Amino acid sequence: MRKHSRFALTSPSAARRRRVTPDTSACTLISYIAPAAPATRRWARGNEPFLRPEIGFTPKWFRENVPFEDGPIDFGEKWHTNPEYRRKTLLAARAELRRRFPGTAIGHIDEPDQPLDVLTGTYGGSLIAAIFGVPIIWARDNWPNAAHQYLSDDEMAAIEPADLDASPVFQDLMRQVDWIAESEGIITGFINPQGILNNAQRLRGETIFMDMFDNPDGCRRLFDVIAETMIAVVLRVHARQRETGFDPQFFTVSNCLVNMVSPRQYHELLLPYDRRIAEIYPCIGIHNCAWNANGYMDDYATVPNLGYIDMGIDSDLRRARELVPQGRRALMYTPMDVANKDSVELRADFEKIADEYGPCDIVLADIEAGTPDARVRELVDICAEISAARA
Repeated sequence: MRKHSRFALTSPSAARRRRVTPDTSACTLISYIAPAAPATRRWARGNEPFLRPEIGFTPKWFRENVPFEDGPIDFGEKWHTNPEYRRKTLLAARAELRRRFPGTAIGHIDEPDQPLDVLTGTYGGSLIAAIFGVPIIWARDNWPNAAHQYLSDDEMAAIEPADLDASPVFQDLMRQVDWIAESEGIITGFINPQGILNNAQRLRGETIFMDMFDNPDGCRRLFDVIAETMIAVVLRVHARQRETGFDPQFFTVSNCLVNMVSPRQYHELLLPYDRRIAEIYPCIGIHNCAWNANGYMDDYATVPNLGYIDMGIDSDLRRARELVPQGRRALMYTPMDVANKDSVELRADFEKIADEYGPCDIVLADIEAGTPDARVRELVDICAEISAARA
């Protein structure tokens, strides 16, 4: 039986007949970047190398580099709302990745094309905002963005949890999920609910940061509404996935904007929601982005069932390893450093990460068009050499 992530999968027909659940005895998640999707997380296999690279490219990279039967791939509305089109583009993207980077796991091309993850990346990071009615700005060569149509003070005070049964966006998502079940026999993959502050900023704009000083009670009410909606969306999608034999059993939150607030504000206004989400699932991953996490990592370490955390290279990596010994740690290495640092600098950074933070993932996401393939292969090779030296 082949292992796919932490989920034992056979053929699509067999998947319809049997339930497949992850081994959650060890709460350990790893970074996961599906082709053309933003980074998210999935269950670890348990055999990860000491320094594991997770490499991903922007939609622009795929649009410029992947031969496709209908011309350049359109990552706009069609890609996010037509799962049949998305599936065709993913197969083309995987074929091109295999041609350029044979023998690697980039884009998880080491795994079979059937069943295919057609879910991850859908609506990008804009799903929750769109469910609340924020229009989506589509782009042919980028991920979707939420329009800058923000809640007024009165609208913020009156907001209620989204009615998913009345949400056209959520109903469209579930239509796509049903299509994937019919196509693949099992609904693998993961939606991206983002995090409390990320979603609040999409709904309220930069005013949310002033609200946290001037109207903390109003923020708590907004955060309550967002958390309830995030949880409801994920529970509904996961329930449908379980019907096909795939049970994610974890939640991942994105705290990309956490460095815009003080550690005290995170502790008082945001940490309670990360903890609330963590209490629902047997495992949670926290994405801190490539920021310095020093002011927040002590609070992160108090989140129950923490199976993953990431941060930037300027963080106190040794301290993070002490605080989170049980989960998988990941280092968000910026695409600017990938493009601009020379080989000596890259190796020095990777050795530092291994010494102070490993075993861990290095997340090399958002690699742009124009980055030489040789540089990408070099990243893989450096990680392999460092891992071999520590085996």
